[in-house]
Amino acid sequence: MATGTDTGGMAARRAGPLTGFTIGVTATRRREELTALLERRGARVVQAPTMRIVPLGDDTALRKATERCLAGPLDYVVATTGVGWRGWMSAADGWGIGGRLAAACRASVVLTRGPKATGAVRASGLDEAFSPRSEANDELLTWLLARPLDGRRIAVQEHGVPLDGFAAALRERGAEVIEVPVYRWGPPDDPEAVRRLVELTVRRELHALAFTSAQAIEALLAGADGVDRRAEVLDALRGDVLAVCVGPVCARPLRELGVEPVWPERGRLGALVRTLAEALPDRMRRELVYEGRQVVLQGSAVLTDDTRITLPPVLAAVLRALAERPGHVLSRAELLRRVWLADRADEHAVDAAIARLRAALGPHSALVRTVPKRGYRLAVTV
Repeated sequence: MATGTDTGGMAARRAGPLTGFTIGVTATRRREELTALLERRGARVVQAPTMRIVPLGDDTALRKATERCLAGPLDYVVATTGVGWRGWMSAADGWGIGGRLAAACRASVVLTRGPKATGAVRASGLDEAFSPRSEANDELLTWLLARPLDGRRIAVQEHGVPLDGFAAALRERGAEVIEVPVYRWGPPDDPEAVRRLVELTVRRELHALAFTSAQAIEALLAGADGVDRRAEVLDALRGDVLAVCVGPVCARPLRELGVEPVWPERGRLGALVRTLAEALPDRMRRELVYEGRQVVLQGSAVLTDDTRITLPPVLAAVLRALAERPGHVLSRAELLRRVWLADRADEHAVDAAIARLRAALGPHSALVRTVPKRGYRLAVTV
């Protein structure tokens, strides 16, 4: 590598905050938007929607629930998702009863589960009386249970799955609960893509997984169960693969399993991406000095001067392991344990990977030095 006094690293300065990182996207809705936001910041994205939305606009269950809502005055109406609320109003319009449904909701007390549901309710000309900051069903239920419910009629717009516990608690207090099923979560259109995502997670070839709903997490784990890799996926998410959720409600299934995700203060896609752009470099960016110049290791990328080199996952993992203690020697056995995990490999695999890593680094191959009879180290200024 050429020497000099410029340690700025032009390629590093020009790189996006997610350059070198591979991120798995599990979302069904708005996944193209999320993917574009991530790619704009330099990320490589692997899309694998873990489930699909099954609309119920023509379903008899939705129409029967709507007719029950119109059979008498409603006391409370609970809107849980924006897409669900809009779907319900649209279906009612299609049946010619949209005006009656809107009037029934207007005469009731409307509760919304979060900003998206609130926005949809307001767009339909209604106002909400309460919306919890936590965006949690539990807080909605607590609010309702603090009021007299005997004989009250409550419509609950479901969000993908039946809210059995929610409805049961209200019925125990004497309420008549009308469950409104606008859509259901179904199995993914491409189960093979989900299996590939599971494998990439287990092999640590992803740096992060992004989740926009708790159901997406549960569906991913169900996919892992199908190939007997659930424990390995959770192990990866507890360590090398960062889980990023849109909010605390989304994060709950992982936290209950001992995984600590990160999430933004506001449950928006843009905020989720900003959280990723801060958290990943903080975890996986190393700045080193080699022959007087800056070398930046970021995810699977090596950035120096005007050069950006993207390494295959195994080679990136080897370089990252060496960079965790710059200048210190790591034995072949230690590299084997840290990079190959449970894979069946021997120390010859380490030597072969080092040879490929040097070839990939090209003119910078001397960055990785052999220490005879001991192992390998990075030739950097500590």
